Amino acid sequence: MAEEVPFDFLHMEMINFVFNPPDDSKKETEEGMTTLESLGFRVGQGLVERLTKDCPRFKDELDTMKFICKDFWTSVYKKQIDNLRTNHQGVYVLQDNKFRLLTQISIGKQYIEIAPRFLSFTCGLIRGALSNLGITSVVTAEVITMPACKFQIQIPRT
Repeated sequence: MAEEVPFDFLHMEMINFVFNPPDDSKKETEEGMTTLESLGFRVGQGLVERLTKDCPRFKDELDTMKFICKDFWTSVYKKQIDNLRTNHQGVYVLQDNKFRLLTQISIGKQYIEIAPRFLSFTCGLIRGALSNLGITSVVTAEVITMPACKFQIQIPRT
């Protein structure tokens, strides 16, 4: 519990800094989300490198996604992903029914329009981790009811 609080505060301050910079130059939503996603990408790359240093290589894409849902998610959010779905054609949906970074905002629908700000760092985190594991992907997030969210991972077929 004690190590969760600094991460939560740091995440909230990153969002605050990106969208309300001290120099009074308000960032557009898209630009701010890109900044947060880029930060998450770099953190995801470094974190997955540490987590997998003593692990054998993953045998396939699904095995890699299971690692993301169990070990990677647990190391960051102290719980596993609640649901992993795939169409076996390069699309994976990770569902977290009680996403920790959204529980700090609200349970109702009143803040649903700013919820993507709280998910863009995590989208980058996932994309960076997968990138370092050799998987190019596009990660998007969706919130229907707070604090549940879905992360959709699309892996382009070559």
